[in-house]
Amino acid sequence: MRVSRRKFLGYSGQAAVGFTIAFRFDGFAESRSDTTQDFQPNAYIRIGNDNIVRLWATRSEMGQGVRTLLPMVLADELGADWEKIVIEQAFPGARFKNIRLRTSGSGSAAGTWRPLRVAAAAAREMLISAAARKWGAEIKACRAQHGYVVHVSSGRKLTFGELAAQAGLLPVPSKPALKNSSELELVGKRVKRRDGGNIVSGKAVYGLDVRVPGMLQAVVARCPYLGGKLVSFDPAPTLKIAGVKHVVPVTRGFSQGVAVVAVNTWAALKGRAALAPVWAKGPGSDFDSAAFTRQLEGSLTQSGYPIRRDGDAPAALAASPQRMEALYEYPFQAHAPLETMNCTAHVHDGACDIWVPTQCPEVAQQETAEFLGILPEAVNLNITLLGGGFGRRLVADYVREAVEISKAVRQPVQVLWTRDDDMKHGFFHPPKIEYLQAGLDEHGFPLAWMHKSTGPFLSILDTPTAEQKKDPKVYAAMGMPWGLFDNPYNLKNHWGYYIQVDSPVPTGPWRAVMYPSTVFARESFLDEIAYAGKIDPLELRLRLLEPGDILDLKDHQVERARLVAVLKLVAEKSAWLQPLSSNNDGRLRGRGLACNVYDQDCYLAQVAEVSVSRDFSNLKVHRIVSAIDCGLVLNPLGVEGQTESAIAWGMTAALGGKITFRAGEAQERSYSDFKVPRMNEMPMAKTYFRQGSPAPGGFGETAVPTVAPAIANAIFAATGKRVRRLPITPEKLAPA
Repeated sequence: MRVSRRKFLGYSGQAAVGFTIAFRFDGFAESRSDTTQDFQPNAYIRIGNDNIVRLWATRSEMGQGVRTLLPMVLADELGADWEKIVIEQAFPGARFKNIRLRTSGSGSAAGTWRPLRVAAAAAREMLISAAARKWGAEIKACRAQHGYVVHVSSGRKLTFGELAAQAGLLPVPSKPALKNSSELELVGKRVKRRDGGNIVSGKAVYGLDVRVPGMLQAVVARCPYLGGKLVSFDPAPTLKIAGVKHVVPVTRGFSQGVAVVAVNTWAALKGRAALAPVWAKGPGSDFDSAAFTRQLEGSLTQSGYPIRRDGDAPAALAASPQRMEALYEYPFQAHAPLETMNCTAHVHDGACDIWVPTQCPEVAQQETAEFLGILPEAVNLNITLLGGGFGRRLVADYVREAVEISKAVRQPVQVLWTRDDDMKHGFFHPPKIEYLQAGLDEHGFPLAWMHKSTGPFLSILDTPTAEQKKDPKVYAAMGMPWGLFDNPYNLKNHWGYYIQVDSPVPTGPWRAVMYPSTVFARESFLDEIAYAGKIDPLELRLRLLEPGDILDLKDHQVERARLVAVLKLVAEKSAWLQPLSSNNDGRLRGRGLACNVYDQDCYLAQVAEVSVSRDFSNLKVHRIVSAIDCGLVLNPLGVEGQTESAIAWGMTAALGGKITFRAGEAQERSYSDFKVPRMNEMPMAKTYFRQGSPAPGGFGETAVPTVAPAIANAIFAATGKRVRRLPITPEKLAPA
């Protein structure tokens, strides 16, 4: 059975209702006490006699805006007053037993839309029933609206708070009726971020903002070599630094290290600078990413695991009048979130209190309990706001460090990762080599398509066992690699393979996970075929999607008609068929197109407009137009924001992002050498919607994979230069 991206990235816990935020809107506060007089129809909703509706968020907030989105859904289905909804953060424990708290797979909206509506509808029916009983009226004569239950004919009304106690005595409906879409007042509207003011004013509390009494600050000197170990260290020079209190070994992160614990961060950093640990180089100490790229290219001679077997691609390729081939390179990438890794932990009295920005609270709690030899219930885990996640916070390595250090020094400790730490340690997005071949007819139309994808699997997640890898269909059964397995085009002779070549570098989920490399190669190669056959790139894609049917890959279906629709929409909105204006500035200008289907529920097409200076020394991305079908758009402002952030993310990989390893060490240290777009480098982003499904699809990652190929194709249209190895730099653009 194919594993969807949500199942693959959200493998812990059961799918359940999900909402998100770490605090009440008025600051850093949590309430874990149960008040029996309050109305609590389920684990997620509580209505007190003060008429406040509390919604427990079972996802972490990391910039996706669900603290606005989910109260919108709740207010609409429940009939609550939007201004009287307070969000609390769910936490691992008995109240949320068997309820997934993990945040991954773009599931905060798509995975919670219906369960949240069902929970709210049940509460609404109970409140209406309580009011009807009190008035001696028929249930159908009453309705819930804006925090009241109203008797329509008489105008009598009672607040939710006034009905809370009585409603709580009624049975919870098992199949409550949901409202018609026409009755929803907020869903589908452009609603501004409810918590935006707190974020921009600094009132919102992120992990690095946490302060607890008696807290010390810690930084860790980590082994620079992949797989290396700590041999020894002399604490004396560090302990002479004013403010330094402890120097202790650390064994529980991705690499061994030594923690310097001090009264403030400055003292801890000075103490770390004075430390001179002795490291033993590990088996990965000679790892070189350039050599690994050559190894990946060499692996293409292997047959690999078959992923797609449609028709007879080798025979069709051999018989084709024309043949093309191309090799594409996607390098190691870092997550580089604005807020670096951090965690505050306090081990005391057979328990542990943790404050952490995490995407995996259940894992953090369980690992802490196992390490300390205590029950999970004794680990009190508080989830703060996340200053970016992108998959990096799906591993609790930095939590393990903080817990180990706090246990050693017997005080609460906040562990801070510097930008250098964050860039060099942790885990990375794996590199890939994508090799494609095509056979064309005399008119340049594809008759055969062969795609080999080679690179590491995601080592920090559950990977197939050695026994499972003996099955040649193991990866095809999982639907991987994404973008190769679910190639949406109607290619009659289509074979695809995956060749697993691992490295000592820890690898794991990164925004859009497996799609970026395969989609970059696929959409770039299609562009090459189009130009070779003198076919418009849009026309070629539309012809390859005929007749607009459904691609059925067992438990994975792609609706080609929806992809056709977004391609036509982006062509219209980008004026694809009209020539670009030269602007009379002497620069070379071009447009590029790319599209993709993300996990069968999100369809997206993008057109990038770029200009290049005549000497190829300067590239500018002027505009990216996106046409999106992610089903029902719950908050257009939220999806537009996600699209714009995905464009920035995709541009980083396309134009500046790359992690280089030499002698077992990551070389990049900061945003100065792992380049993310600056404000003046961001293009104008235009986003347009169509709805091809009544339900919302997950969207956090959808717009990332098409950015790089759209830009690369635009560069070719402007300059005639193909760049197949990312990142695209002036050196790669320059004529040979």
